[in-house]
Parts: sequence; structure tokens; C-alpha cells
Amino acid sequence: MILSPSAQKVQDILTSQGFDCNVIEFAESTRTAQEAADRAGCLLGQIIKSLIFKGKNSNKPILVLTSGANRVDEKRISEYAGEAIIRADADFVRVVTGFAIGGVPPLGHAQKMKTYLDEDLLQYKTVWGAAGTPNAIFELMPDDLIKMTNGKVVRIK
Repeated sequence: MILSPSAQKVQDILTSQGFDCNVIEFAESTRTAQEAADRAGCLLGQIIKSLIFKGKNSNKPILVLTSGANRVDEKRISEYAGEAIIRADADFVRVVTGFAIGGVPPLGHAQKMKTYLDEDLLQYKTVWGAAGTPNAIFELMPDDLIKMTNGKVVRIK
């Protein structure tokens, strides 16, 4: 399967870091968690939503990887981050990750950032992450998600 440049970039990062994951690119959208679950044939909770926030004062990027079934408790994330947070706009997301909203993978970002990982993702045998475009995803084990992101496992909802 020939991948688009952004999806291939994610595949190359996965391979170079030793993760045995295969990026799958669909003709249909995987932009939303529900669309991704439909394409993957999995539960909504198995989808990793990659959400970028920023520190209100520091402007530092913060990555929250949450289960597709959950809503992020922004007050809780602010407590973890030690400052108020705000949702990042599309331009900020592209600058800090190198990817557009709807395709932000859990790894391979342009900038290092503090990462919080939803404890609810750990209950599944496998989970699915975005792979660089709004129609590409890849399957992985939750333990690999922890390794690839060095994320802190926390309560998100």
C-alpha cells in the first residue's frame, strides 16, 4: 500500500523506533474518534484522541492522549500541568506537532511536549492512533503507547 507523505512519515517513525505497527490509510475519513472506530472495526474507547493544549501563561504545548469515549477534564489537566491550559488552535497544533488537526499521531512531533495518557486506554488489548492524515490510523498495544510517548498515565475524565 502506497501511503501519502504524512502517513509515510508516521510509518517511518514507527519503524525507526522499533515499533511493529502498520499505518493503514482509508479513502474515508478517520478524523473523528467515531469515524476512526468505524474504519478500524473497534470500540470507540479504543481510539486514541490526540489533543493539543497549551499553558495559558507559558504557551508550552501539552499533549493529551485520551480514549475516544472520554471527554477531557481540562481543570484536571491544568492541575497536572501546574498552570491553566487552553485549547490550541490549528496553527499552533501544526507548528508544535508537524501535523494537522484530525491526523495528529501520538509520536513524531516537531517539538517535545509534556504528555498525559488516559488510564482508560490501558484496559484494551489494542488501541488505534491517528497516523498523520485525517484518514490514516495504526493499531498498537497500550504498553507500546506508553513507551513511544513517555506519557504520564493519569485520570483524564
